Amino acid sequence: MQAAIIKQNSDVASIKAMIEQQMDSAAFTSWIAPLDFNVSENLLVLAAQNQFSADYISGVYGAMLQKVASEFGLNVKLIVRGTKLSASVANDNNVQSYAPVMEKSAPVAFDAFIPSDENAFVLSAAKKVASGAVSFSPLFIYGSAGCGKTLLAECIKSQSEKVILMSGGQFVSEFARSLQNRTIFAFKDFCRNCDTFILDDVQALSGKHATTDEFLQLVMDLRAMGKNVVLTACCAPNNLSGFDRRAQSLLASGLVVDMAAPNANVKRVMLMRAGVKSDVADALSPRIACDGHMIAGVANKIKTYTELMGGNVTLEIAEHLLADTLEKFKTPIAMVKSISEKLGVAYDAICGTSRAKSLVLARQIIMVVLKNSTHLSLSEIGTYVGNRDHASVLYAIRQIEKLKQTDLVLSAQINQLISECK
Repeated sequence: MQAAIIKQNSDVASIKAMIEQQMDSAAFTSWIAPLDFNVSENLLVLAAQNQFSADYISGVYGAMLQKVASEFGLNVKLIVRGTKLSASVANDNNVQSYAPVMEKSAPVAFDAFIPSDENAFVLSAAKKVASGAVSFSPLFIYGSAGCGKTLLAECIKSQSEKVILMSGGQFVSEFARSLQNRTIFAFKDFCRNCDTFILDDVQALSGKHATTDEFLQLVMDLRAMGKNVVLTACCAPNNLSGFDRRAQSLLASGLVVDMAAPNANVKRVMLMRAGVKSDVADALSPRIACDGHMIAGVANKIKTYTELMGGNVTLEIAEHLLADTLEKFKTPIAMVKSISEKLGVAYDAICGTSRAKSLVLARQIIMVVLKNSTHLSLSEIGTYVGNRDHASVLYAIRQIEKLKQTDLVLSAQINQLISECK
């Protein structure tokens, strides 16, 4: 009897030590250390101080605990302290029900997304996901606000079978609600009971470690089951703040594609779909910011004006109506300052004499953008970037053209800047 007790205590100590190795020390101290450990036959019974702790530990660390227990030939049961072992335990899904708070939206066809050369690849990938199982998962789509990520996600949802679409904010709130209502396992089942899971705005999970852990486990489970996962974010996985390296690595393990903001032609088509005449759309599109939300607002304003006031909207009426929205025609200096800001460098540094690598590249990018978006001569371009001579500008353009052949991200960035300056 004495030997059995010693062996049991030894097993418990070994199990605790192995669990501690798998976790952050602060999380272990907060959640696992306070548990009562007991080995009964082939079970590792963990008793928590209350039902909330049991639910939370099961939801966040359940898979890891089971993995460690299996190393010792055991299964795991989480109970509330004082509960008999035969009683219902914390992970009994049979007594849970979960009703998601989900917004219903009208179906959206892929025709609603106006294609451009820059977004041909991401559109093809989205259509492939909507058609069924794919070899890449997750599909990670990133781009600036207003480039059409949410619209594309809604298109995938409308054209797919058995799909769940949540915003990042919804996932955070639903996860917290399921913990509070003790329906965490039903929430897990709900998220996994689909063929395609879409999370829009992954960055909303930033800094929320428990929610992020749950979501990462969801992604791994869905991928293991051959399901599709689609994610959207404001930036590439390795640039997401508030996510550790493991999370960034998993998010980037499928297909990562960038999404360009609407170009002049996309803006023109959006305006014409709202009933704007082609000549007015041609004149307005270069003067509207490359932001899909803003373009949609302009289109709605013109459409509403037409419905209320009657008649066609001429260019003169449109300019008066949109005086607070339309951008003024940009001067070369304004272009240089705007591009400098987007590249994260100071305008004074661009015009200065520093030869720092990042500054030289930014300077060369600006010269190329001015060359392709204005009618300035090479000598004139040089005057706007610190009075560089004709030969310096020509050399910069040649260097960037070489880089564009091997750096597709840089090429896309330059094309986007050129589109915005035209």
